[in-house]
Amino acid sequence: MKELEVSGKNLIQWVVSHFPETWQTPVAETVVGIMLLALLVVFLHVIVRTWLIKLFTRLGRKAKHPWYDALMLHRVPQRALFFLPLLIFYIGVDWVSDLPEDLLGFFMRLINSLMILVFARTLDAFLSTLHTIYENRPGIQRKPIKSYIQLLKVIIYIIAIILIIAQLANQSPWYFLSGIGAMTAIFILVFRDTLLSLVASVQMTNNDVIRVGDWIQMQQFGADGDVIDIALNNVRVQNWDKTITVIPTHKFLEHSFLNWRGMQESGGRRIMRSLLIDIQSIRFLTLREVEHLKDSYLLKDYITKKLKEVNEYNHKNLKKTGVITNGRWLTNIGTFRIYAFEYLKHHPHTNKELLTLVRQMEPTSQGLPLQIYTFASTTQWALYEHIQAEIFDHFLAVLPEFGLRHYQQPSGSNFETWVNTH
Repeated sequence: MKELEVSGKNLIQWVVSHFPETWQTPVAETVVGIMLLALLVVFLHVIVRTWLIKLFTRLGRKAKHPWYDALMLHRVPQRALFFLPLLIFYIGVDWVSDLPEDLLGFFMRLINSLMILVFARTLDAFLSTLHTIYENRPGIQRKPIKSYIQLLKVIIYIIAIILIIAQLANQSPWYFLSGIGAMTAIFILVFRDTLLSLVASVQMTNNDVIRVGDWIQMQQFGADGDVIDIALNNVRVQNWDKTITVIPTHKFLEHSFLNWRGMQESGGRRIMRSLLIDIQSIRFLTLREVEHLKDSYLLKDYITKKLKEVNEYNHKNLKKTGVITNGRWLTNIGTFRIYAFEYLKHHPHTNKELLTLVRQMEPTSQGLPLQIYTFASTTQWALYEHIQAEIFDHFLAVLPEFGLRHYQQPSGSNFETWVNTH
């Protein structure tokens, strides 16, 4: 190292010796030394950095490893290589003769500050690399760590800024840390949302409230779609119309929201819709209608069993055959309810492991709601809508077979028909 320093000084003196005699001064040697050192640093940095990056790229093509690809993606080697010119400048500054102590000290502090900055930026890129590797592992997205990575980056840069200021001011870092207590109130005021979001992010991650890929609905912010990113300060949701809604993270603890993850994990999506039956069409079935419906494979067992039960009851309790209230008989609404239930149980695209029922709701001015409650065997939106439409297409079309009508408010064509017939 000593020989290298001597060679550097000799080179500077040799260059200055070719100047005119009036220029051959200690100041000229200092200026020439700084210029030569700067040129050397830039030259070595460009050459070495270019060569090494090409080498890394070639090795990456052969390795094809996720770790290596992630390191290159976030430019970790490129950032780390900035240490080289700073190190060369740090060593070579002693070659410059007659450099004032104050200026030498300033150069040293400046180089140390730049090294701290390069180290912080390299750590930043390395943390991003770890996050990318973590996200690409299968089954890990259920525990997002992006908010923790961002928090670590914030801490790293805060420490780096304190150390850089301490270096430039030629003071101990503890000198600046001692004044942080007085700035706590201002810090909390300025970074209020960030601190709240940090707490919210930790709670949401630990409690597994939301994950990337979850379908959520948050009416307060007009969000209805998939979570595409969970960061320290905000959560991004891509709505079904492909717009992006950005929601502050801490708002998930202040407002209610709907997460459809449970539905997606269950393997079935609920179908819950009512048929409005016109009450005036509800009646007892005739014997001919019962025999006709008995030919349906979905109703054969039910009607056979029900007829046996009804006949036994009527034979025992029916005294006056002309009074219909004294006996029992099959109704069209009850038979259709059983038919709808059996249809759902035999449908190839309903989930047989989840609840299925057909029930009557409280009658309203718009008829008797007959609620269809079942689950499709898929959670895909388009396919789910197709299955739901297929089921209700069939029910609406088969209602007349049971002598039932679906309630519909009168329209212009209804009044026109009534006027023409009268």
